[in-house]
Amino acid sequence: MSEKASSPGEAGTANGAVGPGPASPERESIVVPPSVLAQQAGWGPAPAAPIAPGPDEQPQIFASTRRRPDLSEAGYSENPPGVGKLGVILGTVLALLLVGGGVTMYLTNKSDSKSPAAKSDAAPTAAPTPTEAPVPPIKDTAKVLPTVTGDFGSKATITLPKEAADGTFVVKELIAGNGPKVDKNNWVTADFTAMNWTTGKEIQGSYEGGKPQLFQADGGQLIPALDAAVTGHKVGSRLLVVAPPAAAFRDQGSQGMGVGPTDNLVFVIDIRNANAPDAVVSGDVTPPPADFPKVKDNGKKAADITPVPGAADPTELKTAVLIQGKGRKVESGEGVLVQYTGALFKDGKKFDSSLDRGQAFSFVTGGGNVIEGWDKGLVGQAIGSRVELVIPASLAYKDQAKDTIPANSTLVFVVDILDAGIGGGS
Repeated sequence: MSEKASSPGEAGTANGAVGPGPASPERESIVVPPSVLAQQAGWGPAPAAPIAPGPDEQPQIFASTRRRPDLSEAGYSENPPGVGKLGVILGTVLALLLVGGGVTMYLTNKSDSKSPAAKSDAAPTAAPTPTEAPVPPIKDTAKVLPTVTGDFGSKATITLPKEAADGTFVVKELIAGNGPKVDKNNWVTADFTAMNWTTGKEIQGSYEGGKPQLFQADGGQLIPALDAAVTGHKVGSRLLVVAPPAAAFRDQGSQGMGVGPTDNLVFVIDIRNANAPDAVVSGDVTPPPADFPKVKDNGKKAADITPVPGAADPTELKTAVLIQGKGRKVESGEGVLVQYTGALFKDGKKFDSSLDRGQAFSFVTGGGNVIEGWDKGLVGQAIGSRVELVIPASLAYKDQAKDTIPANSTLVFVVDILDAGIGGGS
């Protein structure tokens, strides 16, 4: 599957497997609005055609000073380990967007045009690598800390002390959650509040935007203050994070956000949910209608899809909910985390599955980053659902053959919707 870097917050990896989405050219850069680019020159040009933020969203950048490692021959980063090929993903959207005058980080990684979803668009670009200062070790206290009030799940009130920050990189658990522990490379949704300790100014957080941020924990794609903070803590935890410059923007600062090269930042992070890379949804299964291909659930292995003998190719998208999720509905323009199996409608031959790799896939809906049948079939579905999509060629790859997918093929996908939020990309 595949995805272009798009808004609110994404990045891209790619690979050489099949899947429902377009590829981007090989590139790695930080995407910023033009007005911010003018202020933060030197990070390289923005990727082609990011999804524009909504009218009330004016994203700025929490610019990472860390670059993604080179991809393996399979087209995937060596971190996380064990990642095989996945149909052209614009990848690990590891971004925390602060909506409405807030912050969005977009990273665009290397992409492989072998996917049947691939498009040939922009020319490759590369961003220079800033010099990185050593990241200080994480501690759970410091000589002086801000005080935090408010309940988990609501915007925090941060009161700054009169004293200046002492330069300690702090991650302190304020509320201990009782959910699963977040391990490295788990997919996390989190809400947060933020302030600039040095200037005393608030930076708008995710609570103003109404959706949590979706990112992969400790994946090396965000500023260290955000990237490493949640790892080792349980879902339901509230964390206080104090980030000196070396754990935030280092000596570059962020003119667009009003963050200077010596400014200390404060975050209060609420960990909403976490999914392991091989997670699948669970619940009561409803068999698909008689005219849909049959689906055999194989747990964390690819589903078996058996076609209906003699069935004619449909001319319109067909959707069946096999497991009804209990979460909110997915909206267009947000990142979605899924597991999927794809097969040909005519004979049930599998052409791709994220489950074969044990790596969930994330993409941004509604922006043409995946085939049209995915955008139309998954938007409006509840998080936690398993959905079967029967997609006619007109909403897939049309008259183009893609690897093992013949031209004019109707496709069948079984998709587990694990989570959704601002950001995403695998």
